[in-house]
Amino acid sequence: MRVRKRFGQHFLHDPAVIERIVGAIAPRPADALVEIGPGRGALTDALLRQVDRLDVIEIDRDLAATLRQRYSDASVLRIHEGDALAFDFAALAQERGGGLRVVGNLPYNISTPLLFHLLDAGEALIDMHFMLQKEVVDRIVAVPGSRQYGRLGVMLAPRVRALKLLDIGPGAFQPPPRVWSALVRLEMRSDAPSWATLPQFGQVVTAAFGQRRKTLRNALAGLLGAAQISAAGIDPGARAETLAAVDFGRLALAVAGAAPL
Repeated sequence: MRVRKRFGQHFLHDPAVIERIVGAIAPRPADALVEIGPGRGALTDALLRQVDRLDVIEIDRDLAATLRQRYSDASVLRIHEGDALAFDFAALAQERGGGLRVVGNLPYNISTPLLFHLLDAGEALIDMHFMLQKEVVDRIVAVPGSRQYGRLGVMLAPRVRALKLLDIGPGAFQPPPRVWSALVRLEMRSDAPSWATLPQFGQVVTAAFGQRRKTLRNALAGLLGAAQISAAGIDPGARAETLAAVDFGRLALAVAGAAPL
């Protein structure tokens, strides 16, 4: 099968890496497992040896047709041909009768918007295991004050527990990408705070890191004044990379005019 660059395709093929990935996911037979971008089916085959049923989402119609030929029993493998960015994960969870466990080798060019689309499914998810560009995973698991710490990690932190599981070299894929990848586990938090879903949370985080060399007093000038930042318990002279996610939550509540934490 030819590679379509517009889909950012890099097919996983290394058996040893696949074994480690499946071991990290630790699927159980009854899990409502969903694979995004099965491609040529290397990981799909390994997952099907562990679960009773697997749903996969594939945007490439030729690859989807190949999988249909290989797996004629739709009760074992069900193929959803289409874009994962438009897929209704909440509806699938309702149909499957429980939370979804989502896995996939995500194209680098859609990884961030896809993560936010999945977060919109909220309680429909249990956890996610994704192969992403190593740089992206390092940003997801970064802590305040580190060089990699930024908008992505802050936006995810109140909604998921993130753990980097293993680095994956370019040779594990065909064609090999120019960068290293990594496997990350994102476990949905049952105790996610209400401010994490406020639109003001995203506004504050985006504004703060959009001008990360500036102090909060200047970066958030269009949203909050220095006195309001101080009233939220935050130093207006601080910079975004020094704040924890809960601090951005306090600022979001201030923008929304809600009661402080």
